[in-house]
Amino acid sequence: MSALSKLTIAEARDRLRAGEVSAVELTEACLAEIDGARALNAFVHDTPEIARAQAEAADARIAAGDAPAMCGIPVGIKDLFCTQGVPSQAGSKILEGFRPEYESTVTRQLFEAGAVMLGKLNMDEFAMGSSNETSTYGNAVSPWRRGNDATPLTPGGSSGGSAAAVAADLCLAATGTDTGGSIRQPAAFVGITGLKPTYGRCSRWGIVAFASSLDQAGPMTKSVRDAAIMLQAMAGHDPKDSTSADLLLPDFEAALTGDVRGKKIGIPREYRMDGMPEEIETLWARGAEMLRDAGAEIVDISLPHTKYALPAYYVIAPAEASSNLARYDGVRYGRRARLAQGDGVTEMYEKTRAEGFGHEVQRRVMIGTYVLSAGFYDAYYNRARRVRALIKRDFERAFADGVEAILTPATPSAAFGLGEITDADPVQMYLNDVFTVTVNLAGLPGISVPAGIDAQGLPLGLQLIGRPWDEADLLNTAYALEGAAGFVSKPAKWW
Repeated sequence: MSALSKLTIAEARDRLRAGEVSAVELTEACLAEIDGARALNAFVHDTPEIARAQAEAADARIAAGDAPAMCGIPVGIKDLFCTQGVPSQAGSKILEGFRPEYESTVTRQLFEAGAVMLGKLNMDEFAMGSSNETSTYGNAVSPWRRGNDATPLTPGGSSGGSAAAVAADLCLAATGTDTGGSIRQPAAFVGITGLKPTYGRCSRWGIVAFASSLDQAGPMTKSVRDAAIMLQAMAGHDPKDSTSADLLLPDFEAALTGDVRGKKIGIPREYRMDGMPEEIETLWARGAEMLRDAGAEIVDISLPHTKYALPAYYVIAPAEASSNLARYDGVRYGRRARLAQGDGVTEMYEKTRAEGFGHEVQRRVMIGTYVLSAGFYDAYYNRARRVRALIKRDFERAFADGVEAILTPATPSAAFGLGEITDADPVQMYLNDVFTVTVNLAGLPGISVPAGIDAQGLPLGLQLIGRPWDEADLLNTAYALEGAAGFVSKPAKWW
């Protein structure tokens, strides 16, 4: 049974349609794997009853010949997505007990396509983190280890539970969200594929907001083909989200020809950072060589404002977070602090937010409130917005010059140990986003593809950045890179 959970979406779809396996069998295999993997702390709210009911309905659809590609596929849902009647806490104590009376658009579309929800997945609190160490549920743990070293490693963040669950074959795929790299960085850390679509490609309605101009949902899967299949079900126009694009969806899977002959792939010189590990530099060069061997033209490009991306991001994102998180006050839903006699509404707000928000969220809310304050709005926030416009213009110029995709490292290192980068120096943690934040600031699609192993046996990923709304072409380039890299490594089971 456990072998069923190792299937890709594409393999499972074909076997389901051929009648070789049922959605119920597939679901039971995944539920058994989840029960045996509590040490990873990936699933934080189990929904076996919902999963079994959805699996039975999927089998009926398949038997009737009405089976979309995701029908019967067991998936995990990041805790940031509101799921009707199921705890949706965004990894935060302040949303303790919150069970939405509505379904996020992305999860609704997945369920309408026949996907099966196994449960909710761990994440950094309100998606603020790069290591899944800020969650109210405790740390998510990577299924990977450094050789024989038993040090628990981070699965990345904020979608750490999603990354760990997919890499450990607890589910066939998972939803993630990406505000500054929270799909691509964890995907790279655990050796899976993570796709951040163009801003507006997937609806944000019903997804707990971190930074509204940066957040975007996307698939975390075992292969590029699976990412294409899952994106097809997740994407599309939603009138409930004013930032959702009303564009026809191409057939993402049909675009996977693997033919990149004549495509111009850019290598941005500004991504060669001081102190970059030699293994990352070597992998990047090898990735460019793979694409060249496949017939692509590799060209050097300049994205001159890259060096300002991280500071601009860490002004804009906290500013938007401080505004979005003002709604959590203990009045309407979620946790409310115990009040002393004589406490008024001000004390209720203060105590609830002090108890409910973790240290990293408090830090970012305070930074955001500071940069939005009257004396500093122009000096910080408006200046960061201008830098963002310049970063976007850099990409536009590269694409206008004929570049069709841009190849970069996905992360500055392989996965690090839990607790190795402590909150004593949060900037060190923020530097993990150095290769990914530009994509969010510019609203572009980006994908992380597993491409190699470091000296300690840990996965390394390469990132491809695409033109806006051209996920089909980006996925095809990633498909070619995936085929050339031939990454097949899996973590040795220790949990």
